Amino acid sequence: QLVMASSSDRLTISTLGPAEVLSPLEERLHDRGDFTADSARICGRLNSCAGCGDEENGPLLSDGTAMFEKAGPRQQLFFKPTEVTAAIVTCGGLCPGLNNVIRSAFMELYHNYGVSQVLGIRFGYSGMNPEDPDFQAPLLLTTRFVKDIHELGGTALGSARGPQDPAKMVDYLYSLKVNLLLCVGGDGTQRGAHAIAQDALRRGIKLAVIGIPKTIDNDVHYVSQSFGYSTALETAVNVIRAAHVESRGAQNGIGLVKLMGRDAGFIAAGAALASQEVNFVLIPEVPFPLEGESGLLEVLKKRLLQNHHAVIVVAEGAGQHLFSSDIERRKDASGNVRAIDIGPHLQERILSYFKEQKIRVTLKYIDPSYIIRSVPANAHDRSLCDRMARSAVHAGMAGKTDMLIGTIHGAFVHVPITEAIDQKKRLQCSGELWSSVVMGTGQPNWPGLKAAARTKSGGD
Repeated sequence: QLVMASSSDRLTISTLGPAEVLSPLEERLHDRGDFTADSARICGRLNSCAGCGDEENGPLLSDGTAMFEKAGPRQQLFFKPTEVTAAIVTCGGLCPGLNNVIRSAFMELYHNYGVSQVLGIRFGYSGMNPEDPDFQAPLLLTTRFVKDIHELGGTALGSARGPQDPAKMVDYLYSLKVNLLLCVGGDGTQRGAHAIAQDALRRGIKLAVIGIPKTIDNDVHYVSQSFGYSTALETAVNVIRAAHVESRGAQNGIGLVKLMGRDAGFIAAGAALASQEVNFVLIPEVPFPLEGESGLLEVLKKRLLQNHHAVIVVAEGAGQHLFSSDIERRKDASGNVRAIDIGPHLQERILSYFKEQKIRVTLKYIDPSYIIRSVPANAHDRSLCDRMARSAVHAGMAGKTDMLIGTIHGAFVHVPITEAIDQKKRLQCSGELWSSVVMGTGQPNWPGLKAAARTKSGGD
């Protein structure tokens, strides 16, 4: 009988049934203490990661804590490894580390658990719907196929955006005898994974669906740092360095760099701190003013008159308050609202302002987004990808479903998908990360979204 998560406990993980199969890892993990008990919990808060979160929301206990099921290998499994056919799908935009996840998941399944059938789904969820015009049959993954893919950027399986009918996907997986599905992607992908898991549960199909969160923006809840983020910072720092050189090479030079971050400014803030060469950081969480004494244009003018160069880093989702509410906000194939392009808008406003001020400036605008997301993962992200992928395999083999792998206080945990995608993780403007950015750049401490809302409503 399928066991569903209790509605009274939002952090309870759904399972396919009792785990009664002895794990083959018993021979490798000689000390039984190396297995993780199902009762093991990690205590955390919603704002447990530095600079992010919102303590006003989330499944907290009466003392303000939340108990997450700890990830790790279980001594008892739900599936017999010899009866498992696993599948891996990568969806959404590219991100450093995707190939590392594919490789590590395959290696854990094939070499440690003895699962002989591991399929690679082609081009996102379209590869699970034979009726889709872009459908391509899955690949049978082998040691030879995955041998060197971790050295490459992108995904060896291909990726695509957009949902598919969950019933058709479950039908197709059932026809392939797939009973363990690993879904690698962001919130849109995880919404799809949840729909697949729920459809299978309703129909009594024993399909374990495990999410591996992929967001270069680092904005998934209950994931203190997502894979690809460290690599993005490292690559962005090189771009910022180039912008700084360009700005110093001209009289009143301005380097304007647009980085990723549709809803959260973690990349912009982190890269600015790492580079130590940025003078202004603009993020979605802070609705900065353009005009006025403390507005960006006036403050930038003072900076140029004193230092004759400046570097500005803007997250792609920043400054949306500067556009008319009448402008149609389109959505991408994953259902995410597209941000209006702030980079060219800022470029135009800055140039027109200084023209009016009769101050000659040289502005170089750089958008390195596709370069950053397509590079191979760095050492930190490679390690993170490996551990996340193996944790996902452990969860699936134990019969967990409708969950993803999160991190709390550096520990890997199981999180119901519905909890993780309920809201975006955002940079906390009163936290240490943003305070460090303000102090490090010397920019005005413009109020964050919540503070701005309180000011408009007459709050303190």
